[in-house]
Amino acid sequence: MIIRIKSNQKKQKLAATKLKAQLTKLLGTLDLPKAELSVLFVGDRAMRTLNRQYRGKDRTTDVLSFALQEGRFSMVQPNMLGDIVISVPMARQQAVVSGLTLQQELERLLVHGLLHLVGYDHERGATDARSMRMKEQSLLKRLRT
Repeated sequence: MIIRIKSNQKKQKLAATKLKAQLTKLLGTLDLPKAELSVLFVGDRAMRTLNRQYRGKDRTTDVLSFALQEGRFSMVQPNMLGDIVISVPMARQQAVVSGLTLQQELERLLVHGLLHLVGYDHERGATDARSMRMKEQSLLKRLRT
């Protein structure tokens, strides 16, 4: 299992070791012991640029996932899941609104991003959104036990 974590945030120190351990646990729970992925923590400006460039939405967002298991060349590197990008300022803001710690919100966004990498998509309709939400809750519960 290879997990790369990088933060472009100088103001906000992140518990990268803990996040990596949690991702390891999540990948084990999803029966993906050989998976590879990367996580990048960015600011709102970088996230807005990525969201505009890859999704055509000119605004910041909390998390983006870039799955490598989709498309024509998905089997070239079958263990490489892809990349998760998280906006730390957006996560901090959402944590305050939700009454969570920043760490808890980052965990929620990691789970959400990871589920996108393995094929879940809440934007395909109500049934898929419900399925993804239930899986998110299950994985978050597993993380916190």
